Amino acid sequence: MQKPFAFYLSAFCLLMAACSPNPNLQGKGTDYLQGEWQQDSIPMQKQLLNYSLYRFKINCDSVYIEQSEYSKVNPGADSCMAGGHWKEYIRGTYSQSHDTLDIKGNFCNADYSLKKQAGCFRSGPYEEIFTVSKKTDSLVQFLSTSNVIPINLHLTKRTTCSPKPL
Repeated sequence: MQKPFAFYLSAFCLLMAACSPNPNLQGKGTDYLQGEWQQDSIPMQKQLLNYSLYRFKINCDSVYIEQSEYSKVNPGADSCMAGGHWKEYIRGTYSQSHDTLDIKGNFCNADYSLKKQAGCFRSGPYEEIFTVSKKTDSLVQFLSTSNVIPINLHLTKRTTCSPKPL
């Protein structure tokens, strides 16, 4: 009776010594996207009733998005929409496979703390899929699967990924 127990115990010990859990570090992300990116304008923006301009901060596999919204029509309460210009914030992670960028996160407050499910603007989960094309080292284009207007982003600050503990 002791032989099977000793056998299983020694096999378990060998297995535990050979395997170790992965460190709890954030992922490295995509090298060429590391940094801060900004969209200054879109084609024909003066003729559009609504449009958005983006700022992306990408650090390892984390993404912070500031989305500036512009509207010539009143889409909601004036106290929220501030006369047709307001900002929304998103914090999340991304993964890239070939030319597809998948961002999953949540709408946040301006300090990127999690937003409550009440008040102005959108709250809750955010998920967007983009087709990415790298134009130059300092210019990328994101094409959203939910919008026809391309997001042309230029690099404003290059950073390198230093994974942090989760």
